[in-house]
Amino acid sequence: MKLEFSESEQAFRADCRAWLEANAPKSLPSGDTREGFAACLEWERALFDAGWAVVSWPKEFGGREASLIEWLIFEEEHYRSGAPPRVTQNGIFLLAPALFRWGTDDQKERFLRPMASGEQTWGQAWSEPNAGSDLASVKARAERDDERGGWRLYGQKTWSRRAAFCDMAYGPFRTDPEAQRHRGLTYFLFPLTGEGVTVRPVERLDGDPGFAEIFLDGLFVPDDLVLGEPGNGWKVAMSTTSSERGLSLRSPGRFMASADRLIDLYREKGAPPKLADDVLDAWIGAESYRLHTFSTVARMQAGEALGAESSLNKIFWSEMDVATQRTALEILGAAAELDEGETEAWIRGYQFALAGPIYAGTNEIQRNVVATRVLGLPRS
Repeated sequence: MKLEFSESEQAFRADCRAWLEANAPKSLPSGDTREGFAACLEWERALFDAGWAVVSWPKEFGGREASLIEWLIFEEEHYRSGAPPRVTQNGIFLLAPALFRWGTDDQKERFLRPMASGEQTWGQAWSEPNAGSDLASVKARAERDDERGGWRLYGQKTWSRRAAFCDMAYGPFRTDPEAQRHRGLTYFLFPLTGEGVTVRPVERLDGDPGFAEIFLDGLFVPDDLVLGEPGNGWKVAMSTTSSERGLSLRSPGRFMASADRLIDLYREKGAPPKLADDVLDAWIGAESYRLHTFSTVARMQAGEALGAESSLNKIFWSEMDVATQRTALEILGAAAELDEGETEAWIRGYQFALAGPIYAGTNEIQRNVVATRVLGLPRS
């Protein structure tokens, strides 16, 4: 892999940097509140109108047909600019890869462009009260309704981020209770309003209703909202997890921006020299993750698939994020407890980072995946 950018890639960086510096709002309410979600959607629409919402997508769906390298460049510039987090991430980063691979032409035409523009927003309905990291143990079910040509959904989903504000959701449901765990699952797209669905917000530690529980009691879903074939839900879900754990959910630009802010904080506060090593470790970790991600993209462009090693990636970025945020709080000292002014972003960042080793599959589960599928160790 060449550790340098081509002239066209440098020009791409200059273009997106100039646009973001001129247009990115520096402060919006949290996207995990209804008010903030609406404000962030206005930003999403501005990105879309200018062609920056989904740069690597085909032009027919609002993209620029940029390379994955250019997408990473845009992500770096987006975070460097201090622009608001992407409240469309559940759709454009997690559902879209599965739609591009498994969706029908009609589904792509129907969902991708509204997803990119923020006109239609998506929640991820995967976890259940007794099925989180072990996705194959989901109990929520779908029963066939031949009279109407579709399915009835039953069960409960939980920890669905921003589902309290979204229009649609997606996730696996058991359609064949007699099949083996990884079989008999079907992947559905379904509305979050209407008869047979109830959405109840769940407050986070910081008080924002950033998650929701979804209760399904016979919600009708037509056949054209099945993603992939009935019974093929596990494979569809796996095309999402590789993105969630490995590449798109946590692009390196986010961590580079945090490391740069940490360095600035250390210099500003005149923190004890003993914390210098922790600050340096944060920057080294972020830069290592950045280089690894560019290497992964180079492999993908050469035709390789992102497989079980995405679990290793997820362990790394989630634990690096916690360490970076914790170092910031140590630099701030007692002032970190005030949760106001300049400390607010760091304390909220730390609170959210604590969830990183849990969501997208707990790190304990990811270590098992690495042991058996990457290192080839025997199961105990």
